[in-house]
Amino acid sequence: MALDEASEKGLIKETHPRLIHRRNHMSVPTFRKVYGGLKQDDPASTEVVTLYGRVQSVRLHGNKLVFLTIANEFEKIQGMINFRSLGPDMTLDTFKFFARLIEKGDHISITGKPTRTSTGELTVMATVLPELLSPAMEQIPHSLTDPQTRSQKRHLDMIVNPGVADVLRLRSHITKYIRDYLHAESFLEFQTPILAENAGGAVARSFTTSSTEFPSKELSLRIAPELWLKRLVVGGVHKVFEIGPSFRNEGIDGTHNPEFTMCEFYSAYTTLPELIARTEDLLAGLARHCQHLISTELTSLAPLDLSKFTTPFRQLEFIPALEDALGFRLPKLTGKDAYSELVAILGLSKINIPGGIPPTMPKLLDRLAAIYLEPKSFEAPLFITHHPTCMSPLAKSFVCPKTLQLVSARTELFVNGRELANMYEEENDPVAQERKLAEHRFFGTGKDPAPLDDGEGAPLDKSYIRAIEAGLPPTGGWGCGVERLVMLFSGANRISDCLSFGTLRNVVGLTAENPTESESS
Repeated sequence: MALDEASEKGLIKETHPRLIHRRNHMSVPTFRKVYGGLKQDDPASTEVVTLYGRVQSVRLHGNKLVFLTIANEFEKIQGMINFRSLGPDMTLDTFKFFARLIEKGDHISITGKPTRTSTGELTVMATVLPELLSPAMEQIPHSLTDPQTRSQKRHLDMIVNPGVADVLRLRSHITKYIRDYLHAESFLEFQTPILAENAGGAVARSFTTSSTEFPSKELSLRIAPELWLKRLVVGGVHKVFEIGPSFRNEGIDGTHNPEFTMCEFYSAYTTLPELIARTEDLLAGLARHCQHLISTELTSLAPLDLSKFTTPFRQLEFIPALEDALGFRLPKLTGKDAYSELVAILGLSKINIPGGIPPTMPKLLDRLAAIYLEPKSFEAPLFITHHPTCMSPLAKSFVCPKTLQLVSARTELFVNGRELANMYEEENDPVAQERKLAEHRFFGTGKDPAPLDDGEGAPLDKSYIRAIEAGLPPTGGWGCGVERLVMLFSGANRISDCLSFGTLRNVVGLTAENPTESESS
């Protein structure tokens, strides 16, 4: 084995030595920035610096010259090791052995002088033999295309396929941009509980667990941070946001994963039109920022069409637009027989609902919107506004002057057929809020609670009702899935591409056992 032989020859003392502190070390990006203007035979080339990095390639030119490419902080630089430049103590046998020892994937340090080769390549010319810091014990492949291997060995996928890392790097930049944007708008970032007695904030099946501290209580991972953040608004934090994980114990597909990242903000004394304007400003600015990154750093990603994010975005009112698409007026949606009436009208109109009629009014309306309204967002970003109140139990309601239906002060932003953001004026009347939450399951026949999927019916969080009794000011709330943003701006087709280690299926290793169940991630 080459490493054993190197130890015997005294070429290396340890395969994984502690890093020696060097005052003149720098990263590859810094090296390129400092010496990017270097000319051949420039006096600056007498300076000696140390670079660290992973070997990307090794090229031998005879017995006395080796060229390396090393990468550090996502940038590359060429290293040149010339036997004649290493001093009188260097033997040719040692040099030749070193040339055979270093392989793609090894981490090394190279100390030498910045120079520019005759071909114009910025290079560090070694003055001493490079030091092996951490050898690659597993061979780094030249290509990696098998979906199963890529999902099982994400670290190799990132090394071999630059686009994988570029998507994740873009995710980091997107998160930072949102955080900086909200800080600039005087929002404060808070962390709220992830594990609690109630999942809170949405209708979805939660993950449940228990604690040794409370063995008799069933605890849940949060579905959304919404109710906690609104408690903070009650407490006087009038501009608050959080970027963090949420969990929904539901299926995995190309756009859904049980664990995902949400950004939510809440702003006191803010109306729906103001939320819409802020969303347009944020998205348009983020699109420009992402395009700049794609054109300069993340070059494996496809460029964006910035014209698609020209503001203002189109708006479509839910009920009038749906009535136009269906060709008939909707029944009064707050009536006790509204669900059966709508189902009957759909049948008489011979309107087919793929997958069958959903069992509740909110789900039926949501399905109709998915069929007739959301596809309009393929043309350009689209706000769908003023949903029927039964679809939004946490939002303020008002009577629409056009349709005389009770609707919510709410809008959803769709881009390319996918929901990107959800926002509304928060219900701050504790009596109305308790009634809306209690009634949310009574939108089936109007007589009995509508059937929910097993585990969907989270208990009413009465502590939240008590909290807003202390006075929740008129508040605008906004939520967006970070992975959806990354998919939009990176061009990724699957949510797994936007998660560091793929979906839950990838993380628990099921892809290896049964690849056919995978989403081909």
